[in-house]
Amino acid sequence: MNWQMLTAIGQLATVCIGVPSVIYFAIQLREQNRERRQSAVNALTVQWGELTKALHENPEFTALFLRGVHSFHDLDAVSKLRFSAFQNRFFKNFEGMYYSRQEGILTTDLWNEIERTMSDFLAYKGVQEWWQTRRHWHTEAFARVVDGIIAKCDEPTAYSTYDLKQVGLPKDSQ
Repeated sequence: MNWQMLTAIGQLATVCIGVPSVIYFAIQLREQNRERRQSAVNALTVQWGELTKALHENPEFTALFLRGVHSFHDLDAVSKLRFSAFQNRFFKNFEGMYYSRQEGILTTDLWNEIERTMSDFLAYKGVQEWWQTRRHWHTEAFARVVDGIIAKCDEPTAYSTYDLKQVGLPKDSQ
């Protein structure tokens, strides 16, 4: 055998061994990315569940929340602080989801779901009032997203079927 033939056989062997290895590596990488995305989505779901516990485990806070979404400015100082602390966690969670979308972790469908949820809350005057007091606590990119959602908001409807007379809302909010 001459040198060229040995080189050709060596190259063929490299291709026969190398190509399947590259394919295997690509499949493993794709699977790891899918698992990473799913883990991130699961973590965000757990964070969301922990955050919303306050609304279903504490009737007093639930009433305060409903009053706050209608008018942040009408809350007393302690209620403003409690509402604001909750909203800050809420919006930091949304901001984390926004950056997960930017990194390709959340799909467009999941981000659209989150954006619709944000739209429901941001339609309320009290949430908009709170946002103006804490907008500067967030990144400019995320603040622009929230401002854009507020600009497109319709009438608030998330709690429109609830009997809100029982929670002491301001007269013009009922």
